[in-house]
Amino acid sequence: MHEVKINLRDDSEARSLFGKHDETLKKIEKTFSVITSFRDGMLSIASEKKEDIEKSKDIVEGFLAVIRKGGHLSSRDIDYAIKACPANVPLKNIFLDKVEVSSKRAYVLPRSAGQKEYIEAIRKHDIVFGIGPAGTGKTYLAVALAVNALRKGLVSRIILTRPAVEAGENLGFLPGDMYEKVNPYLRPLYDALYDMVEPHMIKDYLDRGIIEVAPLAYMRGRTLNDAFIIMDEAQNSTKEQMKMFLTRLGFDSKTVLTGDITQSDLPKSKESGLVHAGVLLKKIKGIKVVTLKGEDVVRHELVQKIIKVYKEETESKNENIG
Repeated sequence: MHEVKINLRDDSEARSLFGKHDETLKKIEKTFSVITSFRDGMLSIASEKKEDIEKSKDIVEGFLAVIRKGGHLSSRDIDYAIKACPANVPLKNIFLDKVEVSSKRAYVLPRSAGQKEYIEAIRKHDIVFGIGPAGTGKTYLAVALAVNALRKGLVSRIILTRPAVEAGENLGFLPGDMYEKVNPYLRPLYDALYDMVEPHMIKDYLDRGIIEVAPLAYMRGRTLNDAFIIMDEAQNSTKEQMKMFLTRLGFDSKTVLTGDITQSDLPKSKESGLVHAGVLLKKIKGIKVVTLKGEDVVRHELVQKIIKVYKEETESKNENIG
């Protein structure tokens, strides 16, 4: 039997680490087939397999590093770290990367290695494609970084846009003027903003043009300087629209394009501009394509399971066709 011991500073630290009713320790024991015990400030991890002890030790020390830096780990964070966190990405590098936003919510955090990669890509590149399923934080994190850039004075405005395309609907039959017609399509972008910025500030920013939320068609013919630009639902853009949008980028600007290539609402005869551009442009220096996966989903755990089942069904159909 192999054994390793980890010293804990006090009972408070032990409670934070172990979780309610020792929930965290139980998850570690079940996942890695180890036995844990705690006595006199010392956490003991034992197992027949040295490899399982090393994995458990890495996880525990990662959790401790976050706790000692004042970080908080939710039950979902713990599940992710135990089951999916790659060994070459320290937990503290993920869960302590704060994106400050000017609001009641002091900061936004990445919750997976994929989200951490996505945030780093946006910081380092002028054009980033964030591709992945629902719930991976593609839009939310992009908006957080846009608000952060505005707060720091790195840009003077934020522009949020998306193609006004939905399955089975036609804008012409909706009531109201163009803004009233497209407003429902832009609602997810507003939702992200209202979660980070006080409502009265959003109204002021919108009135002054510091934040602009508009359909993709309104981007034509413009040059967008000193701006953080986000295109949401980019899988619903055509190749022509994508080219038009990407060539709007001006000086001192940053563009993030988000989308789920498995959920395009374009006619089957139309190729998605996101799919096309992601392949065509990924080798250009300054452009980064980040693919988020099922393990990066931070919504209800059932969402992760639903995505997995749909993915397996699609892959099965493709194999049958082949």
